[in-house]
Amino acid sequence: MANRRKNNRSKEKESNWQERVIQIRRVSKVVKGGKKLSFRAIVVVGNEKGQVGVGVGKASDVIGAVRKGVADAKKQLIDVPLTKTNSIPHPSRGRAVGAKVIMRPAAPGTGVIAGGAVRTVLELAGVKNVLAKQLGSNNPLNNARAAINSLDSLRTFSEVAQERDIPLEQIYA
Repeated sequence: MANRRKNNRSKEKESNWQERVIQIRRVSKVVKGGKKLSFRAIVVVGNEKGQVGVGVGKASDVIGAVRKGVADAKKQLIDVPLTKTNSIPHPSRGRAVGAKVIMRPAAPGTGVIAGGAVRTVLELAGVKNVLAKQLGSNNPLNNARAAINSLDSLRTFSEVAQERDIPLEQIYA
């Protein structure tokens, strides 16, 4: 009986993660006998409570590629500090290869104003009010990685106070 409860708990932990496929692309490799076809899946995984990750999986079938992408995304999870209004604490910029992303906190009720892969990353991170803009590349993988880079650079007031070894009240003054 105890074993069954343990299994149910592990299933509950697994089920709170949401997965969204950003892109599935058919890729081919030229080999001696001709072309070998495979699939590449870009997947975003998040729990809508401040954790999100982006992963890439390649396999000979779509389901296998998505499964590998989810496993890769779970290895690369980051923690996102959220405010009481489910926004980000301060403006930030992110960059990955040729893609740049700018994010700004927004007032409650604004919603997620972003496009493409950046919107998916923000929604799965649990951000509800934010303004974001993609600049440069329109590659979904690079834009998702730029969004992750931007979210990873966010810090809370208490973290900054701790790094500077000063009381939290001094930052607000």
